Amino acid sequence: MSKKGGNVNHPKAGASVKVEPIKSLKDIQTIKKLLADKPRDLALFTLGININLRASDLIRLTVGQVRGLKSGDAFELKEQKTGKVRRITLNGAVIEVMTGLLASECYEDKDALFKSQRGVLTVPSVHRLVKSWCRAVNLKGNYGSHTLRKTWGYHQRVTFGTGLPELMECFGHATQRQTLAYLCIQPEEIKGVYLNEL
Repeated sequence: MSKKGGNVNHPKAGASVKVEPIKSLKDIQTIKKLLADKPRDLALFTLGININLRASDLIRLTVGQVRGLKSGDAFELKEQKTGKVRRITLNGAVIEVMTGLLASECYEDKDALFKSQRGVLTVPSVHRLVKSWCRAVNLKGNYGSHTLRKTWGYHQRVTFGTGLPELMECFGHATQRQTLAYLCIQPEEIKGVYLNEL
């Protein structure tokens, strides 16, 4: 705590703190192992890094939206922030963890997919969870709820070679520069340009 009683970990009014993506595939696997016996947390982490939704949209998912879906199937969701309807396609990793989550207890279709002891998870609770997972595997840096979405984008670009125009569309960004900055990879790509030898 600061002398005036404010939390020194909170940014000043008008300022923001940027969180980072999880850049190492090994670290991602380590977090998955850490969460292996926690079906809700494993599903939250896996969905977060595989479907490019903000935490505010992840926590609004209901069981009925995803129950019975298979790899390659999709569902529609109206984004809370933008009001846009998005079509989300699910991959095998997401289906596997969702199947495990739904088998872990009795769910009705109207139930929130990510329940907490008091009802539904909140964005601040997702933020705390992500921070705690990253801390538990000794990741250095600043991590939070937005880390999940950034991790998806980072690996789409760096690991899978997805083009910037496609990522701009997925994120709803106006420029390629904005997407590179968002994913914390612009300095790396610029450095890479200078390392090219002729």
